[in-house]
Amino acid sequence: MKEPTTSALATNAPTLTAPAGELIRRRYSCRTYRAEPIGGAQQRLLAASMTAHAVGPLGAQARFALLAAAPGDNSALRRLGTYGFIKGATGFIVGAVHRAPHDLEDYGYLLEQVILSATDLGLGTCWLGGTFTRSSFVRRLGGLARDEMMPAVASIGLSGDDGSERIREREEGSRRLPSSELFFARRFGEPLDLGTVGAYAVALEAVRMAPSATNKQPWRLVRDGAGDGDEGGAWHFYLRRSKGYGKGSALFTVLRLADLQRVDMGIAMCHFELVAREHGLAGGWVVRDPGLPLPGKDTEYTVTWVADARTAQVSLPGRSHAG
Repeated sequence: MKEPTTSALATNAPTLTAPAGELIRRRYSCRTYRAEPIGGAQQRLLAASMTAHAVGPLGAQARFALLAAAPGDNSALRRLGTYGFIKGATGFIVGAVHRAPHDLEDYGYLLEQVILSATDLGLGTCWLGGTFTRSSFVRRLGGLARDEMMPAVASIGLSGDDGSERIREREEGSRRLPSSELFFARRFGEPLDLGTVGAYAVALEAVRMAPSATNKQPWRLVRDGAGDGDEGGAWHFYLRRSKGYGKGSALFTVLRLADLQRVDMGIAMCHFELVAREHGLAGGWVVRDPGLPLPGKDTEYTVTWVADARTAQVSLPGRSHAG
């Protein structure tokens, strides 16, 4: 069993100038960039953010770097099928994570915090997930240790969007799954009434609006062990895998892509915690499967947020997992 952590949010990271919830709403997948390089002051603040976000809430260690764009990057993007979709990026945020039971979730959690720091600095970014083992990104990061992998990178730069990308993002947002299909009360099949969860409703909306690979929204949350309002209880995070996508699928096996839906879960965790804490909701992460009946073989337990981990007494009768 992994005991609840108070937080993995870095206390030595540069202070965000805007609320996390606002940055989450402001961030979009920027695919068109201006030719100007990222300013020196912005680079220093990004470097500080990357240094500060080195250990995830579930214990995996990661490292990140800001790289200037280079000609060899196009071949790496072409293998992902994204060549031609990213235009004019002057840089990339790259990273590596040490293999661990929850490495991909931690990587998504940490990189999303760096991306939100970039958003706060007025920079555009776009998640790019795949496999980069032999890419120019790996070489310029200094190579990978035997137990490291690079599951995703992000393009970054001054946005060259004429407004069309933001419009497309809003249209995609309107097609996201409704809360009734993502959030449940005590068990799957019982949609959560957002009017009963207090300020957590804002954190849940931040989860719903999180970016995910091809917008699959694989996260499902079940609230357990609390009455109305935002006091006590637990939020169990589950991954519902998309058919023919991710772990075990032919496409991902052939292309040797990372299990990106686990990275998506880390992004959702990041959004949930940032906004919850912003609204004064204390808590921590624990890996302890409550043993709830699952809706199908495509659904698996990931992690639990225990509200106010210092004092909450939550009934979690299921299996324990090392985390």
